Amino acid sequence: MTRTNDITSLVPFTPAAMFDVWKVGVMAFELWTTSLSTIAMRNNLWYTQIPTSPRMMKENQRMVNEKLDASMEVATEMNKAVLNMFSGQYTPWWVTSRRALMPLHRRTTANSRRLSR
Repeated sequence: MTRTNDITSLVPFTPAAMFDVWKVGVMAFELWTTSLSTIAMRNNLWYTQIPTSPRMMKENQRMVNEKLDASMEVATEMNKAVLNMFSGQYTPWWVTSRRALMPLHRRTTANSRRLSR
């Protein structure tokens, strides 16, 4: 009897897989730092602008829409991973993690660039 959930499925052994794990770590760190800077820049915007100004209303609406869109994309990736598991296709955690972090990473870096102008 063979087990499919042994240590070889949790630890990457090929250089390509190890590089993917490294990319997930870098992406998570970048996501963390850009999220903090974006929050700080939005707080600064809230302190310096009138809350009912058209620019602030537009920025707040954009923020909410982007969060909802990113959440839906993350949920879609996680659902695809679960459905693939049920159908017998195994995707390593480092691939699934990267796919799930990608929408959030893309939006936070874009927001950070946009708000820093």
